[in-house]
Amino acid sequence: MQVHEQDTSTFHAMPGVMTSIGHHKPLLDAMSPRDMTGLAAVGHGLLVHEHIAPLYGVELSDEDRAPVHIRPVELLLDEIVARDDRPLAIARPPAMRVAGNCRHFAVLMVAMLRARGVPARARCGFASYFVDGAFEDHWVCEYWNAGRRQWVLVDPQIDDLQLGMFPIDFDVADVPRDRFLTAGDAWLQCRAGALDPARFGLSAINETGDWWIAGNLMRDTAALLSVELLPWDVWGAMPEPHTPIKDELLSLFDHLATLTRTPDSTFTDLRALYHDDARLSVPPTVHNAILGRDETL
Repeated sequence: MQVHEQDTSTFHAMPGVMTSIGHHKPLLDAMSPRDMTGLAAVGHGLLVHEHIAPLYGVELSDEDRAPVHIRPVELLLDEIVARDDRPLAIARPPAMRVAGNCRHFAVLMVAMLRARGVPARARCGFASYFVDGAFEDHWVCEYWNAGRRQWVLVDPQIDDLQLGMFPIDFDVADVPRDRFLTAGDAWLQCRAGALDPARFGLSAINETGDWWIAGNLMRDTAALLSVELLPWDVWGAMPEPHTPIKDELLSLFDHLATLTRTPDSTFTDLRALYHDDARLSVPPTVHNAILGRDETL
């Protein structure tokens, strides 16, 4: 292992502000699953994706949807345990699961791995395996596989039901790098003309474009520095929807994408850029675009 790999692995093995399990440590310690498939199954039994819930026989009320705005895993576990205080590895009936989205599945997986000392990080980007021809806004988990001496992508959202829904022809515990593109990869490939930014976004609401990729690039950067925010949290240099990105920001995002593409060898530079540029670093208050309000972290 190279020195930079060792340094970043140590960093990503430590819980952050969003991935600390806090007073729930005994519940995590009591869990038996340790392999990636087993840990993902734990998440399947605790969470239900808010947009797929009807396929599990669940109709969510506005109150049921409220947890999708929870950021820290400790508070997410509070909500889970308040509904059902049995051991976490016991799958809850779908109606008793807590509503979340891909980000919640990913960050919960990261928290479970870090609680065991396994280096892990959430990655924000785009998946090509939901809608044919589109790269859909998505979050996954990336963990350090010591045996293979490399980072491996895991999609902890995908369970057996979803395997039957989507055209997935690979092991979701080892997602190919061309099926999930980190935001930095997406940005650089679009800038090079290899891919069309109009294919990147969220097809369900018919919103795509380079502005969406840039927003995810900033979210991915924050996640690499252990600040995993919501998919709709907005701050700093994030472009307005459907607004052309000015040359100065294009250069900034080009540099940021290059750093996030190889975050182990560029970690020192990435962290310095993030902390030195107020347009990139996460402020004490961000804008929740879904709720239309500023929220203190």
